[in-house]
Amino acid sequence: MKKNPNPLEPIASLLETISPLTRLQILLAIGTGEACVCHLEAALGLRQAYISQHLMALRKADILLDRREGRYVFYRLKDASILDLVTAAAALSGPPAKAVSVLVNRASPSCECPQCAPVSISTKSLETA
Repeated sequence: MKKNPNPLEPIASLLETISPLTRLQILLAIGTGEACVCHLEAALGLRQAYISQHLMALRKADILLDRREGRYVFYRLKDASILDLVTAAAALSGPPAKAVSVLVNRASPSCECPQCAPVSISTKSLETA
């Protein structure tokens, strides 16, 4: 006889997947945009292999999507409302939401990917257009 699945299991699974501190940091660093591993490495100060393990878990849980651009793989949230969940959890646990929102999409000056170090376009070329 099959047991009826508990309707709360998907919620518990989602919270369990995102609960490690590193995964929360990754989700906030990606924010509403996208980030490559080198960006996350520079922004979080963690090793590439360690970040990649967490990215794999978040992808397997269907929380992140990825796309390849040359040698870079960019990650983005499948559903941006995950940030609302993290912000709500922050409000419930003590840190002000503003302290959490400051961490979303931080620029990383030491990352050289196309997202962080885009090709500069002369303002003069824009004026003549």
